[in-house]
This record gives sequence, structure tokens and C-alpha cells, in this order.
Amino acid sequence: MRIAIEINGVLRNTIGKIEQTYQKYLIDKTDGIENEKSFEYGMILPVDSLILKDHFKFQNDEELFSFLYEEFPMEIFGHSQSSEYSTFNDLNEVYVNLRDNHDLIIVSDEIGKSKPASLFFISKFGCQLEKIKFYSNYTINSMWDEIDLLLTANPALLLEHPSDKILIKYETDYNKNINTSHTIKSLKELEDKLKKIISC
Repeated sequence: MRIAIEINGVLRNTIGKIEQTYQKYLIDKTDGIENEKSFEYGMILPVDSLILKDHFKFQNDEELFSFLYEEFPMEIFGHSQSSEYSTFNDLNEVYVNLRDNHDLIIVSDEIGKSKPASLFFISKFGCQLEKIKFYSNYTINSMWDEIDLLLTANPALLLEHPSDKILIKYETDYNKNINTSHTIKSLKELEDKLKKIISC
């Protein structure tokens, strides 16, 4: 079986790092500085969806895009913390235990400079998986073509995916209301969940 594990939300606490970076550079930095356009930056927490503009105030979509992918991609995507303290130890253990019989691949929806930042992120934690696949809205079909099962936290993928693919939900604040056949709350649960799915 070809098993894919997504970076955002599963391996990386991307939302947490966006919050920290936004606070540091757009709230704290402008605190006490008079804004000519009187635009007030602010966050609406908790982040319970991946529609970022509903939680982080920007003057327009272009400023949001610039914040993520031009100004702070390494800060956000490279220097994020892992989702759990032992994320990569658990991931490497799953890899070692399953690699003889299954293909494991890391996948991630990335744009521009977030790609090298994401490579830095997985390298700094000592990830042992050999295969990495970046995809976008335009190339998502090629990602689906290469996998049989996906572990993801992304609500859009949990709700819309090819019917012949198996999905495991990694539960987060922004997807807990989505019902799925398979759910885990920690990467430590992945190997047992996979064994149950594969044996069915």
C-alpha cells in the first residue's frame, strides 16, 4: 500500500507558527505606531478553520499571500514546531516498521518559497522517509495518483477526495466536526490504525 502523510497539521504545527509570527511582526511591531490607513491588525482565536482571513486580519488577500509566501516563509514553514513533542520519532518508527511492505511518502500543499522551507523543516527533525511530494490546487490529481491512503488534517481533503482512496483524519481544532471513518489524535496511533485498515 502507498501511504501518504501530510506535513501541515499532522507533522507541523503550521497554524501555531502563523499565530506567533503574526503576533510578533504585525501586532507587537505596530503596537503604538500610528497607521496611516488606521488599519488594525488582529487575530480571532481559536483558529477553527483553515480560512486564514477569517482569523488573521489583513488589508487584502495579496497582503496575506505576501505574509505567508514572500515575507516570512522560512519563519513560518521552516521554523515551526512539530505537531507533537515526539512526532518525528513516532514517524520514523512507523517508517522502519512498515517500509518493507509499504511505500511511505510525505505530501504537502506548498507554494513558492514554502517548498524549501518545508524541506528544511523535515530535515531539521531527522525525517527518514525518502519520498516527498509537493502539490498545489493544479497538481493535486498527480498526488492522488501516487497514493492509496492519506493521513491528513486538511478539511478540504477530508470532505472531497477520490472515492477509491482511504483517508485517516488527524484530529485538530479545525477539523474535529468532520465525521470520517478513520481518526487518530496522535501519531502514536497511526501504526495500529494502519494495521486495522490493511487487515480489513
